Amino acid sequence: MILKAFLVGGLICGLVQILMDRTKLLPGRIMVLLVCLGVVAGVLGVYKPLIDFAGAGATVPLCGFGYTLWEGIRNAVNEEGFIGIFKGGFNASSIGITASLLLSYLASLIFNPKMKQ
Repeated sequence: MILKAFLVGGLICGLVQILMDRTKLLPGRIMVLLVCLGVVAGVLGVYKPLIDFAGAGATVPLCGFGYTLWEGIRNAVNEEGFIGIFKGGFNASSIGITASLLLSYLASLIFNPKMKQ
């Protein structure tokens, strides 16, 4: 399972690196593109089999975040109706977003970069 995750995650990252090297797209736009691709792949039913095959190799890249948003919205709409469109993405991804914010803050406290003035 670890080898599958490594290969699929590496393939995704390699394709993104080629996209960055061959186009003039800014990194922020590429990140948005990856999230949107994860949502579209989730809607089309393509991303779930990839997650079942590769595990973290498919969920850790940004397209996995898009898929998580889609799954949260889909489940919330099925349970709560229209309001689920607005709540589902937050409920599904809140723990990952919280962890990344807290760890980023801790890293900024631990590593004190010297700012150039």
